Amino acid sequence: MRPEGDQMRRVVGMIVLGLCTAGAFAKLPAPSDEAKAKATEAAAKSAHAVKVDAYRLCQSMDRVAARYLADAKKAGKDVKPTATPPCVDPGPFGSPPAAAAPAAKKS
Repeated sequence: MRPEGDQMRRVVGMIVLGLCTAGAFAKLPAPSDEAKAKATEAAAKSAHAVKVDAYRLCQSMDRVAARYLADAKKAGKDVKPTATPPCVDPGPFGSPPAAAAPAAKKS
């Protein structure tokens, strides 16, 4: 093979590689207002789900502690429970407030 052929293959390879990677640098369009609203609602639902899970976990730990204390009392052990804050019910999910309507354009 000639050295010029190897150099030409490298150049062609670099051009093809450059064309293939150009799509990776393309900029995506900004999300629409509807997409932003959906993302906000999804984030709010996720945050509420975390609060509900924490509430259920708190209730479960309270049940386990109550059963442990009852079993210890039956066994004649003197166990003093540790004071913990009460479980806080997050309530039903409420949709986040809608974003303020865009101001009317002046003519």
